Amino acid sequence: MKVLITGITGQDGSYLADLLLSKGYEVYGMVRRSSVEKLDRIEHIRDRINFVQADLLDQLSIISAVKEADPDELYNLGAMSFVPTSWKQPVLTGEFTGLGVTRVLEAVRHLNKDIKFYQASSSEMFGKVRKVPQNEDTPFYPRSPYGVAKAYGHYMTVNYRESYDIFACSGILFNHESPRRGMEFVTKKVTNGAAKIKLGLARCLYMGNLDAKRDWGYAKDYVEAMWMMLQQEGPEDYVISTGKPHSVKQWVEAAFSCLDLDWEKYVKIDKKLIRPAEVDLLVGDSSKAKERLKWQPKVNFEQLIKIMVEYDYNQLKKVI
Repeated sequence: MKVLITGITGQDGSYLADLLLSKGYEVYGMVRRSSVEKLDRIEHIRDRINFVQADLLDQLSIISAVKEADPDELYNLGAMSFVPTSWKQPVLTGEFTGLGVTRVLEAVRHLNKDIKFYQASSSEMFGKVRKVPQNEDTPFYPRSPYGVAKAYGHYMTVNYRESYDIFACSGILFNHESPRRGMEFVTKKVTNGAAKIKLGLARCLYMGNLDAKRDWGYAKDYVEAMWMMLQQEGPEDYVISTGKPHSVKQWVEAAFSCLDLDWEKYVKIDKKLIRPAEVDLLVGDSSKAKERLKWQPKVNFEQLIKIMVEYDYNQLKKVI
C-alpha cells in the first residue's frame, strides 16, 4: 500500500507517518520547497519517507506529486492551521485551508478516482455552537477565517464524494495535542512556559482567555482514527473527540501542578492575546466513531498534560 500525506512535517502528519510505516505502507510526504527545511518532527523516520515537492497553492505541482506517488490513500493534512494567524492572513488562510482542498480533490478526480481521500476537518467549524455536544449533524457557525476555510474544504469533500463517486471522507477532529505541538498553540505555550518557570528560565506566563473550553485529546490516538476511516466499506464523515470539555484555566492548573507550582503566582492576563471572536465551548460527541470504527481515545486529559510537561521539561533541561 502506498500513501501520500500533505502536511507530513506537522504534528498530525508526523504521527500518521509513524503509524503507517508501522503498518508496512510505502509513505510519500508532500513538502513545499523552502530555503530552510523544517523536518524536526520526522527526523527519526526521514530516511523511510519519499518526499515529493508541491504546494497547496499550485494545482500543477499537486497533480505532479499525486502522479509521482501514485497512492492508494491520500491524507490531506496540510493547511494554515493556527487560528489567531488566520485573522492576520485571512486570504492566504482561505487559499491554503479552503481552496487547497479543492486542488487536491481535483488531482484525485483527474488522475485516479480510486484513491481513498481523507480531509482534515476541524471542530473550529462549529464555532458559535448550536448545540452541546457537537456531532456530525450539528450545523456549522465558524468564528474565524480558519474555521470558515475548514468548512469550505469540508463541504467540497462532501461534494466530490457525492458528485464523482470518490471515496472521500472528513474527520471532524476536536483539539488534539502532543509533545510535537507547535509552540504557537496555547497548550504547548503553557506546558513549555511552566517548564521554563520551574527551571528558572522565565518568571511569568502571559495568557489570554482562560475561560474558553475545549475537548482535548492526544494526537497519536486521533491519527489512528484517520486511518480507520479509510479502511471502511464506504466513505463517511466522523467526529473524533473525547467528549470531555476542560477550560484553558484547567489546562494551566494541571500543567503547573505537574511541576509542583502554584499557577496563580506566575500567570498574568494580557488582553492583546484574546481573539476578536472567541469560541467559548467545543465538546464533541464521537458516538458514531466509537460504534462504526470501534475507536476510543486511550489517553485522558491529565495523562496528556503530564506527557507534554515531562517532555518540555526534559528538553529544556538538556540545554541549560
